[in-house]
Amino acid sequence: MGYDFIIVGGGSAGSVLAARLSENPSTRVLLLEAGGRDRHPFYHLPAGFAKMTKGIGSWGWQTVPQRHMGGMQIRYTQARVIGGGSTINAQIYTRGNALDYDEWRQMGCDGWGYEDVLPYFRKAEDNDTYDDRYHGKGGPLGVSQPRAPLPICEAYFAAAAQLGIPRNLDMTGATQDGVGYYQLTQRHARRSSAAMAYLTPNRGRANLTVRTGAQVRRIVVTAGRATAVELMDGTLFEAGSEVILSSGAIGSPRLLMLSGIGPGGHLDSLGITTHLDQPGVGSNLQDHLDLFVIAECTGPHTYDRYAKPLWSALAGLQYLLTKTGPVASSLFETGGFWYADPAARSPDIQFHLGLGSGIEAGVAAMPQGGVTLNSAYLRPRSRGTVRLASADPAAAPLIDPNYWADPHDRDMSIRGLKLAQEIMAQPALKPFVLAERLPGPGVKTDADYIAYAQKHSKTDHHPAGTCRMGNDPGAVVDTRLRLNGIAGLRVADASVMPTLVSSNTNAPTIMIAEKAADMIKADHRL
Repeated sequence: MGYDFIIVGGGSAGSVLAARLSENPSTRVLLLEAGGRDRHPFYHLPAGFAKMTKGIGSWGWQTVPQRHMGGMQIRYTQARVIGGGSTINAQIYTRGNALDYDEWRQMGCDGWGYEDVLPYFRKAEDNDTYDDRYHGKGGPLGVSQPRAPLPICEAYFAAAAQLGIPRNLDMTGATQDGVGYYQLTQRHARRSSAAMAYLTPNRGRANLTVRTGAQVRRIVVTAGRATAVELMDGTLFEAGSEVILSSGAIGSPRLLMLSGIGPGGHLDSLGITTHLDQPGVGSNLQDHLDLFVIAECTGPHTYDRYAKPLWSALAGLQYLLTKTGPVASSLFETGGFWYADPAARSPDIQFHLGLGSGIEAGVAAMPQGGVTLNSAYLRPRSRGTVRLASADPAAAPLIDPNYWADPHDRDMSIRGLKLAQEIMAQPALKPFVLAERLPGPGVKTDADYIAYAQKHSKTDHHPAGTCRMGNDPGAVVDTRLRLNGIAGLRVADASVMPTLVSSNTNAPTIMIAEKAADMIKADHRL
């Protein structure tokens, strides 16, 4: 069973690559996704995000004990469904800061500066509001303004203004600074996942095969070249041109190591034959750690009451009739970017205002209803790893973000949390906020804040960097995303980021895949 291109991983990047490479009808493309189809309605209703970190469409993994955070283990949601993270995320459309990409170029990643990547962001977009230098219309990906904001959102903007933080109407435009409504990957009040945007319209192509429930055991390497992939059941698919790995910052290094490509000593210890000793595979893991403030509200100002059956039914009816209300909300469509370090080159803290409490797994819920303000330090210096627990491809990997290994990250995280507390305490929010419950008035000293974070923190679901691109000997892939040392093998997903972007990672991952598709077409004269 032969194809020209085999794409492993049907997430945000893999969906884009499958659609773009199959545009040429003479090119045979196979997309393999370990997870299932996106049939459940929660995958398509914006508010379905509330179910996602609690197990739907996820591998169910967690981190190893975090030694710089008191040994805590954090649930690490990684998608296991067609569309990947774009099918289970909060649909927030952000790109990072222009300086992030210019820094990539300065690190040796020629062709990846901001002006190089901006056309690919625009190419992907079908924006319902903007069509200008920064945004595009007519692309596959629906990008929309929120359909269900609440009055507490405007009070949040006013509270930020009382601290000197301005309103920003387009945080993916000319400047990132300020607070505002995030645009969302939605179209007509439904989630616009990469699968819905890129795959669904092209399912009828005779040269495109999409297989779900197809977990890859290993990439077959013959004489230094990737020639095929083997599924868990032993089925082999041969790749005439390339194998393209798009399984994400955890899945891609995991599969490379299972295939004998990675740190030789680690692979030897597990009895895996090493085809390429590449220490960079699974190294350089970066992620945003999230610390949060939860306040009890003075009344039903958020969506917490809709967790009750009667209110839930009413919300469903409102959505069916008007495509508005709680079901149309991603629950985190409000936020912004500001500074923990006033001397930083660009905003280094991101906020997500949660229109409720207990929305994500492991986060406390307020009995009378509440509101959450998440804060994340955007440019962590700490670096972690992805490693194998065993040679068994069914075993969960060892995920170690190594949070707070650098004390600078800890200090900036706590500054961000304190800034979130200040926003929530401003007069503009007083009609909505009864009292802060977490961290609460008992948390005063730095030691108190550290202890609080070691019990109440989570991932922002932004892992990156584990197959770093570059032009140096330690880079896993070159700047055209070809794996150094193995022919016919490319990696295209968030794992290739040399440094983590200063925002959510879904839109940048789609951009990487759009750019990768053009590079692959050029390399093969398609």
